[in-house]
Amino acid sequence: MPSQILIRPAVPADFDAIARITRDAYLAAGYFESADHPYMRQIQDVTTRAADATIWVAERDGRILGSVTLAVAGEPYADIARSDELEFRMLVVDPAVQRSGAGKAMVQAIIEHARSLPGIHAVALTTGISWESAHGLYRKTGFVRAPDRDWLVPGTDIKLLVYRQAL
Repeated sequence: MPSQILIRPAVPADFDAIARITRDAYLAAGYFESADHPYMRQIQDVTTRAADATIWVAERDGRILGSVTLAVAGEPYADIARSDELEFRMLVVDPAVQRSGAGKAMVQAIIEHARSLPGIHAVALTTGISWESAHGLYRKTGFVRAPDRDWLVPGTDIKLLVYRQAL
């Protein structure tokens, strides 16, 4: 049986692994055709992201399995968070270890963390319309669709779906 998954704040030594896993997960899922896409370049810049948001990693036996970015309303990485919500973004698991429980462990840790934050009464997230494996994870962990909050990426026709869980 595999050892337990540890969810912890990312440190600079994790940033290269986070960038690689983010790139590999998005490309493997077919979200982008190339790592050179402007958004792909942005999300691989973990140092800049860490300066503006909280990043956690999922780790097992010293190996980084995945990562997630957390934000509250008003922070640079908050796209949809309302004043009483914790938002998470860019939840990724290394394609080599997907379905290992890392994604579920991160979501459960986010929910537990949100419950400990004063004034936070829900967790919200945005996901791509065709990202079925992500939709399944979110439904299994208690999230429900909030279709009235769906939105388009500015300057594109890419529709993003919102899921939310009241705490």
